[in-house]
Order: sequence, then structure tokens, then C-alpha cells
Amino acid sequence: MNNELAIQVDSGDAKWLGVNKKDGGFNFAVYAPDAKRLFIHFFLPDTEEFITRIEADNRTGNVFHCHLTGIDETWVYALQVINKDENKALTTSEKLLIDPYAKSFNRHLVWNQDLYQDNSPFFIAKSHLTLAEFDWQNTSKPNIKNSDTILYETHVKGFTQQLNSIHPELRGTYLGLAEPEVIDYLKQLGVTSVQLMPVFHFMSEPRLEQLELTNYWGYNPVNFFAPDPRYAVSDAVTEFKTLVREFHKNDIEVILDVVFNHTAEADENGPLISFKGLANFDFYLNTEGDYKKSFANYTGCGNTVNADNDYALKMIMDSLRYWLTDMQVDGFRFDLAATLGRNGERFNQGCALFRAMKQDPIICRAKLIAEPWDIGPQGYQLGNFPNYWLECNDKYRDGLKQFWRGDKGLVAETASRILGSRDIFRKGKRSQITSVNYIAYHDGYTLHDLVSYEQKHNLANLEDNRDGHGANYSCNYGVEGPTTDQDIIDKREQQKRNLMATLLFSQGIPHLLAGDERSRTQGGNNNAYCQDNPISWLNWQMSDLQNKFYKFTQYCIQLRKQYPVLTHCLLPDDDYHYSAIHHHVYWIRPDGETKQVDDWHDHDNQCLALVMADDDQKYKMLLLLNASDEDSVYQIPKSSKKTLLIDTELDLLSPIIKTEDSYKQKAHSLSLWQLDY
Repeated sequence: MNNELAIQVDSGDAKWLGVNKKDGGFNFAVYAPDAKRLFIHFFLPDTEEFITRIEADNRTGNVFHCHLTGIDETWVYALQVINKDENKALTTSEKLLIDPYAKSFNRHLVWNQDLYQDNSPFFIAKSHLTLAEFDWQNTSKPNIKNSDTILYETHVKGFTQQLNSIHPELRGTYLGLAEPEVIDYLKQLGVTSVQLMPVFHFMSEPRLEQLELTNYWGYNPVNFFAPDPRYAVSDAVTEFKTLVREFHKNDIEVILDVVFNHTAEADENGPLISFKGLANFDFYLNTEGDYKKSFANYTGCGNTVNADNDYALKMIMDSLRYWLTDMQVDGFRFDLAATLGRNGERFNQGCALFRAMKQDPIICRAKLIAEPWDIGPQGYQLGNFPNYWLECNDKYRDGLKQFWRGDKGLVAETASRILGSRDIFRKGKRSQITSVNYIAYHDGYTLHDLVSYEQKHNLANLEDNRDGHGANYSCNYGVEGPTTDQDIIDKREQQKRNLMATLLFSQGIPHLLAGDERSRTQGGNNNAYCQDNPISWLNWQMSDLQNKFYKFTQYCIQLRKQYPVLTHCLLPDDDYHYSAIHHHVYWIRPDGETKQVDDWHDHDNQCLALVMADDDQKYKMLLLLNASDEDSVYQIPKSSKKTLLIDTELDLLSPIIKTEDSYKQKAHSLSLWQLDY
């Protein structure tokens, strides 16, 4: 087909980036400071047969724009630019590019070396012009308080890919995750907020494609607005909205893991897909000046988005608002969030992006969770984000792993972690709920593998086992991997109970990795980013032992929800929150007396006892932890009624009234009590 069509071209408007329906046609506006000319190529939606090319021959500042009437709404499009300065910009004239503001694509993007090198129009995914109308059915956002939040991290595909009870077409999709039995499972477990691993439209790295692997996790975006079509049956936008709507109907929040720190265009030798061809030196940080082509690589992925640049800042803000309003999500977990706070090399808590987010009336009400580091200069920024942010706390993860593994000298640190890591998130400056506590995340061992492997087993990643974190603080208890030795199995199960219970009884927001409640294993792979197969997918078949641990996790979540002092302990010496609620805490020794300063310096001590008192409701919670090899006898504080709620050494999932004044806390175990005044 050619351009002998009844298409009317007018100047259009530069104010609305992307494509927008307006005045009986479509307004196109593209920020492209590196371009001399810009064209829009149109194609048929299914065959991608070329239809015509229209030049956007109006420019306002750095924005090319035009208004078109007479084009079919079903067409899809891509962009082409002619460089205005070949010495500055990369040569892009023969490449088709993705519109950075596209909201929907006809297919997902797959690296193809031959198509890319031949400048084939079939390499690039094409953008839709319109989105289908959607009925939200009067649903509203759950608005879960931070203190009531229980995060559950999962992958859209991996969660239902092996769920045989749903229709095969729905497995591994947005709609599969929205199936009633999946939602019922989450509700019965006690989850309040599901944190989805990246759903932005992405492309696997060429290196992985050559190895016949794939970027399963999706941390390699090509666009910040469109949900990836690979998780859709037919319409990714409509189906993602359906997922959000059905979750909201059941009072479950949707938190997106978002990647604004880098893109799939990689380093200066990487592919030209979108931003490189349009605004290369506005969008990315470079290291050697405007006329050099080397990128700053503070992300480990080849490039670094320059969030301090006006264009990149605007795009990130526009993306966040779009997902919060049009897509109705509830918040975000920001991958390598330290990158977003950089003014050049330097991290700045008061950077323009963070200030813009704080004052924005939509974004400021969302849950904002930072992964508070990157690999650039001064990249570790745990505790240094603005006070309206939540932060993933790796010190909680590492400290609790080492404590329960049996490492000594960790009692004082463990006490701090359980009470909200106030050594990191300072009293009076940050909320006690700032800390997102976790034992396992997608990058690392699963909970079950943490107690089953001492060495990473990543050979399937085809990097000779060099990849993945080396400091896992794990223990296999005598055998590497699966075993039939019942003593080892019992030790592993008890340690999993210890870790899960500690997580759910600590101050802060607990984060669970999907499948940990079912003892999911990755076979010792602690970096399964490229494993789109059963290594990463959730196994819905549970043994009796796995079902037992599921019920234990479910019971711990119920206990957390039952006692407000476990979710947010409001202390008189912490004036960040003012409240009419009266709580207080203290630590006791085995003899029942309050711990003194010298007690905290006993390197060999591996036991802790915390009392959390609710003076208004007239009860205390007693948490006993014994990570040592010996039993420890504790005097129970005086009370009118002593109720043992849980003990990880016992097969106990219901309260027991106790009359004894002392209690033997067995080695490598934990217990939780309610003590009435």
C-alpha cells in the first residue's frame, strides 16, 4: 500500500506527548531533540503490512507534532527520525523506533539479530492508536494502611503457569491471576497487597536470546506505559485492568515493581529501540560529555536513565500518574531506586523527582517502596530516602538469616530489626513502618532453599555458576539439597518456621515471596532471572509437609492481624506519630528481670525476650527467641492469664492456656504469648 490516501495533515499540538484522539483525528507529539525530521509509519495490525508514512513537519522546541484525520483507528504505528547531528546522536535514520508514550502494542518485542541488522520493519513491535473502553464496575481502591499491609511478591506468568485447574489459555496471564480461585487463595492466606514483578513492555537481552534463554523476570523495559502483551490472551491493557479490578473487588492492592533506572537499549553498542534514537543524551547519563557515546552504567545493565533531566523526569511522572489513574494500581516498588535520586553521580534525597512526587496530589497518596541502592558511586542509600517512602531492608534479611543460622554476637542487632530497625530509620524522622522486612526476595534463595543449600546451583543460567549473590547466609543442616534424613528435614522445617514467624511478628511491613508459604524450591538457584520454566514457576501440588507449613504461615498472618501491637507498636519515646494509643516495650532476661546494658554485650548470648504491652487493651505480647543449641528457661512476666499462641518447636496452631510461671524455650525455636493484665 502507499500514501495515496485521504489523510489530512495539520500542525497539531506539542503539549500532549504520544498519540491522543482529538478533534476527529489523532494528535501526535514526540520529544526528539536529536532529530532533524520525524516520520510516522503506519501498518496493518495483524500482518504489519506497510500502509503509509507521514512526516510530522511541525516542531515546537524539541517536540515534533502533527494532527492527522483520515487514518484508521485499527492501524498500528512506529517512528522514524533523521538525525540532525551525526556527530552527537547515534545513526538512526534507517531504524524504526517505538514511541516512548505508546500505551499498547500489537505484540511483545523479541530480539532478532538478522531483522535488526537488516533494518527490517518487522523487528520492532508496533503501537496501537486507541485503547478499548473499560468498565471498572464502580470499584474503588482498597487503601490498605501501611501498618496493615502484608506484601506478597509474585510473577504474573509464574504464579499460574502450572495451575491446571484453570483454563489452559489463561495460565500465565493477567486473566489467570484474576481467576476466582487464585484470589481466594490469596485471601485465605491473608495477603493484603500483591507486588507484581515487572509488567512494563520489555525485551530480553540479545545475549540471553543467543543462549536460548530469556529475561523471565522482565527487568529490561522498552516502554514505561504499556503492559507487556506476552501475559495477555488478546488485549494486554484490558486484561491488566481486569486483574486490578478483580483484586480491588476483594480488597487486595496491586503494587507494581517498576524499572525506571535503565532500559533494554543497553550500552553504546546496544540496540536502538526508542530513546536512543529520539533523545539519547537527554534521557541517558553519559560519562564523557555531550559529543561522546559512552553511557554511565550505575545499574549494571549498560545504561542509566537521567531522572534529573526535565524530559526523563516528566516521563517518569507521567507514567506513574497513568498507572495510578488509568490503570488504577495502588503503588510501586522502584527497582534500583537510588538511580532515580541521582543528580549526575551524586544521590540527593531532595532531588527534583522526589520533590515532584511528594507534591503530586495523585502520586503522594500511593505506596512508594524503594530498593534503596544501585551499583554507582555511593550507591547504598538504605535509610536515606524521603520520609514518605518505604524501603526494602536488606539488613533485616541478612541479620535474621545469620541469627537463626546460629551466628553469635547478633542479639542487639536482631532486637533492633524486630522493632523496626530504628538504628536505620530514626525515631522522630521516619515512621516505624518504613522498613519493608523480608527473608526472601525474587533475587536470592527461596525460603526453603535457604535451609537446604549452602552453595548456589546456577549452572542452568549458563554462566558457569559465577552469577548470583555469594553471601547467602544459608545452611543445609548436613546434606546439600533434597534428603530423606528425617532429622535434617525436621531441622529445616523448624528453621523455616522460625524465620517466617519472626518476619510476621516484627515491626515494619512483612514481604513474602510467592511460594515460600508452600516451601517452593528453585533447586538452589539463587538468580533464576533467566529461567522461564518450572525452576521459577509455582508448583501447585503440595505434600503433607508443605501443606503443614502453609497452614503455619497462614496462622502467623492471622495472629499478626489479631494484635495491633504486632503491626504498629506506638511508643512514647517516638514522636513521629502522635496517638491516643498507649504501648510500651521492654526486653527481659531469662530470670524475668529487665535487660541491662551489660546484657546486650554478651557475645555468646543467642536468646531474646521481648514484651510489647498494650496498656489500653490490657494485654502484653511476649516473644521468646532461642537461636542457641541449648534450651533456655524463661520466667514468664506476671499476668492474670497466660496464653501460648505459637511455638515453632511444637505442632501448635491454636492457643493453649498455661499456668506455669516459667517456660522452657527449646533450642532453635520461638514462641509468642498473650499475657493478660
